[in-house]
Amino acid sequence: MTDTPQQELRELTRRRVVVAGGATAVTATAVAALGTGLASAQGTPAAKGAHGSGVPSGTPSGTPEPCYVLTTETTEGPYYIDADKLRQDVTEDEEGIPLTLRLKVIDAETCRPVRNAAVDIWHCSALGIYSGYEAMGNGGGGGGTPPTDAPTDLPTGPPPTDGPGGGGPGHQEPTDDERYLRGTWKTDRHGFVTFRTVFPGWYRGRCVHIHVKVHVDGTWTDAGYEGGHTCHTGQLFFDEESVLLSAAVEPYSTNTATRTTLDEDTIYPDNGAEGGLLRLRYKKRDIGRGVRAELTMGVAPEETNDSAE
Repeated sequence: MTDTPQQELRELTRRRVVVAGGATAVTATAVAALGTGLASAQGTPAAKGAHGSGVPSGTPSGTPEPCYVLTTETTEGPYYIDADKLRQDVTEDEEGIPLTLRLKVIDAETCRPVRNAAVDIWHCSALGIYSGYEAMGNGGGGGGTPPTDAPTDLPTGPPPTDGPGGGGPGHQEPTDDERYLRGTWKTDRHGFVTFRTVFPGWYRGRCVHIHVKVHVDGTWTDAGYEGGHTCHTGQLFFDEESVLLSAAVEPYSTNTATRTTLDEDTIYPDNGAEGGLLRLRYKKRDIGRGVRAELTMGVAPEETNDSAE
């Protein structure tokens, strides 16, 4: 029996194929024009994303969005708090490099925007501390005597595995009532959602990252987002060049925790934008002024993906 075009499309989706009509589609995020003088870190040969995603340096903003590609599911980590803190600015009083995070959520099967989805983000502070879990520390950094100068090279050797989170097994109960650098907001009719936060720091055992969840089929109320299901659980990653530049800026320069690179990280799936590698824009000579990060995430709205441990 011959498959219908609809069945063939679904088969392509499930295999996460990016080949159509005999030509290989380039996996790339749709990037808006962000102004003259801004530099793209992801296109740099030293950045792992340039290898993992196959996106050439200087990819034009008009490049078509990827279809038939699901964004990789990763572990939720132990520090998720379903607090329904509805807000776009999650900074509170945390110090750090201003970061504007703009995500677009699309249905990986149809490439249509996923509207009114609830998107959660949460990440550690510049010193590697998670709100709600301050008693856990940051695995060795954020205190003591600051280094005399900024790091100038990549760390060497295997990454430590005794850090406090991001990839550890099981959920940890909160130790305090702090909720900085956490928030939930809804996608607009084009599937976009924007957060204002700070560039994350690092802690033992993990590279620099942001956690993300996408919830659909729920109801928005005055109290928050209720019902529905989680269709995506993932993490967003930063290339090495941007992290090294951030490490020269206070308060990141006072973080003495052993840093794990993107190459060394055991959670990053090593597949570029599909795996959550952000496209970054900033002034290389002055990253402290701010960073803009963007990514298009392909999800399967009909599926449930609470966490892939």
